[in-house]
This record gives sequence, C-alpha cells and structure tokens, in this order.
Amino acid sequence: MSKSPIKFGTDGWRAVIADQFTYATVARVAQASALVLQRTYPGEGIVIGYDHRFLAEEFAHHAATCISQLGIPVIVSSVAAPTPAFSWAAKQLGCHGALVLTASHNPPQYLGIKVKGGFGGSVGPEVTQQIEQAVQQGEVTPGQGRDPHHFDPWPAYLQQLASQVDVRQILISKATMWADAMHGSAAGGMAMILKKRIIGLRDNRDPLFGGMPPEPLPPQLAGTMALIAADPSPLKVGVVFDGDGDRIAAIDGTGTFLSPQILIPILIAHLHQRRGKTGEVVKTVSGTQLIDQLAQHFGLPLTETPIGFKYIAERMLTTDVLLGGEESGGIGYPNHMPERDAMLSALFLLEAVAMTGKDLSQLYAEIQAEVGFRSVYLRRDLHLQDPQQQQQVLARLRDHPPGQIVDRAVVGHDQRDGHKFWLQGQGWLMVRGSGTEPVLRLYCEAEDLDQVKALLDWAETWVGSSLSSPSR
Repeated sequence: MSKSPIKFGTDGWRAVIADQFTYATVARVAQASALVLQRTYPGEGIVIGYDHRFLAEEFAHHAATCISQLGIPVIVSSVAAPTPAFSWAAKQLGCHGALVLTASHNPPQYLGIKVKGGFGGSVGPEVTQQIEQAVQQGEVTPGQGRDPHHFDPWPAYLQQLASQVDVRQILISKATMWADAMHGSAAGGMAMILKKRIIGLRDNRDPLFGGMPPEPLPPQLAGTMALIAADPSPLKVGVVFDGDGDRIAAIDGTGTFLSPQILIPILIAHLHQRRGKTGEVVKTVSGTQLIDQLAQHFGLPLTETPIGFKYIAERMLTTDVLLGGEESGGIGYPNHMPERDAMLSALFLLEAVAMTGKDLSQLYAEIQAEVGFRSVYLRRDLHLQDPQQQQQVLARLRDHPPGQIVDRAVVGHDQRDGHKFWLQGQGWLMVRGSGTEPVLRLYCEAEDLDQVKALLDWAETWVGSSLSSPSR
C-alpha cells in the first residue's frame, strides 16, 4: 500500500482503490473530517453519501460506522445520488456537513471523499488543511457509537430543483431533449422531474464507466453526439453530467459539443435577460474572456478566483451573486446553495431553449454578436508518468517564464493558480497541474481555432522539452 501523505486536491481527497484508498485510510479521513466539521459548523450530525463507483456504497457505510464510533450522529444514504443532493441534505437537515464517497470525473480506478460544510458547499482551504493535519496526527478511534440512520436524498433534492425553474415551460417545449449521465450518479434524475419528455442515456450503473473517465468531454461523448446529430427533430438539445453530477456540458442540435465556456455565457444571459436576475458574476482564472465582456455589457460586477469551486462558494456566502462558474463545468446559483449543481444548470439550459425556441448554439451566437466579442477556447490534458513532473514543469515556468509564445509577445504573467500568460493582441495561454491526478492542463483562448491549436502545440512541445531536460 502507498505510504504517501494524504493530501486534499481541488475538491476533496482522491486516490486509487486498493492502493492509498483503503478501508483503513477511509476510516482515518472520515473521522478526521467529521471532527473538524463538528467544531467548524453549527448543527448536528454528518451526512454520508456515495456515487456509482466500485465499492462506493461499502466504503460509505464503513465511513458511517467509523464516524458513529466518535459519538457523532450519522445519516447515511440508502441510494447513490449526485453530490449536490448530499450538499443540499446537509443544509436542509441542519447537519455539520457531508462526506461524499466519489472521485467525480476521475478514471474508474479512483475513489475519493468530498467534504461539504453545513452551509451546503465545499469547505475552504483552511478547513481542508485542518483535516489533513488531523489525519496525520490521529488514529482511528474505536468505541461504541450510535447506529447510523438511513435516508433517501432524492425527494427533497428534486423538490428544491423544481422550485428553481419553470418546469411546465420545459414540459410544453417542442424540443427533443436528452440527458447523458455517463453511468454516473445523476442517472435518472432528470426523468424524475421531466418524466418521459427527456430521453435518458447511459443511465445504468457501470463502475468502469464504459472504459473511460466519466468526464463530459468530446472523446467520451462521440456516441451521444452522433445520436443527437442523426435525430430529425427540428429543435434538439442534450445535457451531459459527470460521474457525480456536479459538472455539466451540452450538445447542440447539430451534435456539436458545447463546453462550459459556452454554457456559462448562455446561462448568464438567460438569468439576467429572461429571468430579470442581477448580482455579481464569479468566474475562475481559466474562464473565457467572454464572461468578462458580458458582465460589463450587462453592467454586472465581476470577480475572478483561483480554480476550485470552494473559492466561488466563499464569494457566494458573502456577496449577492448572479452565478458562479468554472471552466470544468461546475456552476452554482443563489436561492439554492453555494455549490455547483449540474442538474440545476441543465434545467436552466432547457428552460432557455423552451422560452426562446432556439438552439443553444444560436443563443451563443446571438450573445457574441450583442457583445461584439468572438474567440475560440480549447483545453488539452497531458497525462504524466509521475506526479512530481507537475512540479518540475511549474517550477520551470516560475523560474524561466517565456517572453514570447509562438510569434506573440507575453504581456502579462498571472501566477495565482498555475501560470497564465497574457499575449499581445487577444488571447492567453495557461498551464496548470490537476489537483486530483497526475495531469497537466493546458488552457488557451485566442481569435481563431488555428491560433489556439498553434499555441497549445507550442505549450505541449515546451512541456515535453522541459521534462526531458535536467532540472535547473
């Protein structure tokens, strides 16, 4: 078994099953998390939930037993459900917080624990640091605890979602609608609200996720994109959820993938123009510039945070926010909870299509025209052999940042989260290490697709050269 320290990433702790993720380590992390949540947030008890991953239910019940040994009341789910359902349960039931056994979008061999505060969102960095310290210092505490209570999180969660949108408007829409759960724990959720009006795809549990990571990106969505493109309906829309139902992507009527960088502007415009909502727009450092332009166009304040929804959640707890969104598809809303929620995002997108009778790509094109800003964005992931290679690359960018990329001068260098290089003209390139697996993420936005591909190719070549060169 791996002996490396347990470190929390962008959202919780994740590790490979039977390597570092074992019953013993889960016991330590669960007890440490519960004790920190108990002393940090008011309430009573801890909610325990889980997704569709291999052994997730067994690990969840083990965590529940270990926490109950501390004398802390435990409420454990009787079914798999999306992570936001457990965040909502913690808030609605007045608990200290929730622990969700999930590895989100990571490959099938991973499992993990997401830690949610009693307010209904991801805990901040200072709380995760306390948990890490408690894991390092403490041992599993045996004892006689209370028997965990069981509950079904779906009814209350679905009722809350339905209260946020005009369900009738969606039901009477002429659009043909699909929801692809990617074998994850959001399976069947949209049908519980919209009944037979929505077609469920990959709704069955498969711990191997069809042999691919349950992340809503084009390589994993080829079949769904082809199915939607071939359907003869005049108005079509597909929504896609990641493995634990907190991230979203979409597919337009032509079968074209729509990234969150496209969906977030659509959602901002829908909430502000059609629903009359106002408030601050919160984005992460990897978000498209169109969000900035749109916020300015609508006269809405804008805040930019490091990557990780916990930073957006902190802002939502202290400020009147219209929407908080991140490039990876996590989007949160007021009057709900400071948590990313893919099913609520999906309902808002379907509501926008229903209200306008327009394809999502048409809505996006109209936003670009209204604001007068057009760009192309892509992300490329580089899988590494050794997690230490991340630090090698990032250290070299820190110590020897490029002054020119391809044929464009670097005019700014943002190091709040990874390394973001602003380029002469319109565009930027960013290199950042994943917080959950040995992956380098390359982000780029520029005027056209050729420019974006050239910049990403440069970055990939630079990374390869950096890894093959001796450390300086």
